[in-house]
Parts: sequence; C-alpha cells; structure tokens
Amino acid sequence: MKKYISFLFASMHLLLACAKPQEAVEQPEPGKKALVVGYLFANEQLLNAAKQVDFAKITHLNIAFINPDAQGNFAEVAGLKEAAQLAHHSGVKVFASFAGGNPPQHLKHLLQPAQQSKLIEQFAQLIDRYNLDGIDVDLEGDFIDGNYESFVLALSKMLRSRGKEMTAAVATWTSNRISDKALAVYDLLHIMSYDHTGPWNKDKPGPHATYEHMVADFTHWRDARKVPASKLVIGVPFYGYGFGEAIADDITFKELIAQYPLSADADKIDIPGKGTFYYNGRKAIGKKAAYAREQRAAGIMIWHLLADAPAPNSLLHIIVEQLAE
Repeated sequence: MKKYISFLFASMHLLLACAKPQEAVEQPEPGKKALVVGYLFANEQLLNAAKQVDFAKITHLNIAFINPDAQGNFAEVAGLKEAAQLAHHSGVKVFASFAGGNPPQHLKHLLQPAQQSKLIEQFAQLIDRYNLDGIDVDLEGDFIDGNYESFVLALSKMLRSRGKEMTAAVATWTSNRISDKALAVYDLLHIMSYDHTGPWNKDKPGPHATYEHMVADFTHWRDARKVPASKLVIGVPFYGYGFGEAIADDITFKELIAQYPLSADADKIDIPGKGTFYYNGRKAIGKKAAYAREQRAAGIMIWHLLADAPAPNSLLHIIVEQLAE
C-alpha cells in the first residue's frame, strides 16, 4: 500500500511539474570556461609587460590603445607581434583595443561615413600584420555619436569575413547612445564598472567601484538592454583613487600593498593628515567574481594586468579561483 501511495504522489508531482510554466534560465554552455580579459598598454614596454603575465590565468589579452594617425594609418606597434605569439602559445586570444578614454580628436573625422572604408581597411591590415584575433572598440563619451552604428556594423562585417571577433568596452552612463543594432554585432561587452567618481570630481570623494555599482551596471545591460549574460564581462579595477590635500590622485593595487601591506582585504585606507585611498581589495574582488559566476556572466575584465600585487595578494589569482568554483 505504501508503495502504491508513493507511486501515486510521484505521478501527481510529475504531472504538476509538467503543467507548471518554467522560467527561462540561461544555462552555461557545457564545458565553457569563464573568461578573464586583461589589458596591457601599447607602449615600448609591451613585450616586457607580456613576459610578466601569467597567461594560464587569462583567456583574452587586450592591447590598449592602438589608434591611427590623422590620415588613418597605424604606426608600427613595438613588441606586439612577439607579445601576441606568447599569448597564442598559451591559447590566449589577442585584441587590439581602439580609442580609449582619452583618444585623439582626429578619430571623430575618421569615423565619418566618407572615411570609414579606409579606416576599416587599415584595421584589416593591422589584424593581418600581427595575427590578432579581433578588435576591441573602446569609443566613449561624445565619440559615441551618429557615426557609431554605421562604423561598428562595417567593422564587424570585415572582421567576420576574416573569422575574427569584435568586442566593446561600455559605460552604463552612455548606454542610451548605443543602438540595439550596434550592440547585437559585438561578441562580448566589457562593462566598465568603475570610475563612478575620481580625481576629476574632488567634491564627491568616495569609492568609485562598489559591489552595488557593479550589480546596477550588470543588470542594466542584461535587463534593460537585453544583452545575454553570456556576452557580458564585468570590469573590475586593479587601482584606486585618492581624495585629500596631500595624497596621490591614483594608485595601483600593487603600489598600495607595497606601501600598506595590511590593507589587502580592505576597500579604503585613511592616511593621517593626507587623505583617503578608495580601491577594491581582495574581498571586494572575490565577491564580484563570485557574482559573475552566480549570474552566469561571461567572466571578468581587468584594468589593468600589471597593476596587480604579487602573491599572496594577487587579485587575478582570487578571480580565477572564484570563477572556477
């Protein structure tokens, strides 16, 4: 009798489960590894910087920033070919990151429809010359104008024809300037969830990259802009900002730990008589990486790799551990 009752309840439960509408939950692809995107600077120290990177801990390397001259031509990037070879040897993809937070003003002219074809051809040559895996579009602020959509659509077409990828670094405050059509052609969006305040805003001292900032930024792009979580990479800072009369405007996490070794797990440090540094310590970075994992985001983006502290305070190590859990 007990067996019959158990069977009856099991059958009823199955019928109810089948009848109940199921919420659509985005599932990760089987065996898909969480992404870790890191930036290095495109300067004369690029190759030396690349040799310091633990490529086993990242999946994408973005070289920032590679911009054309006023005629739309790209100069030789010292060390890029060799740096790309090092990364590729470890299975890491390499992207040229274009524009940036303070790009040359002549880019606005080059992004106009009449100039786009030549610029995109120069990007094609850049990709081929250094055997890159794609372009990271980091157009910000008023560089996201009426030419943005046509440019990224044309750039995407060229990259797709070569089997390459296109990503973008995006800030939530300029989200309304980017059309749905433009968003749709990106393989990944790197959410710059930092710089909510800074030295340019001295009258508003405080943290520039809180956990709450990150949640608001991520949910905006996922829920309001309808970008799948699997295409969203959450950006975290490996640096802090200083507020005060006698304190540096900014500091890398590496520098901060070297000067204040007991501050690795904190989010701010008060320097008596000088001011306050606000940053993301080990606990904050670990919590953000855990959120990325729980929300099935594509992964974590880091600005920038060489700002990390050595073990046992490495933020990159914490990110990798959290994403793998």
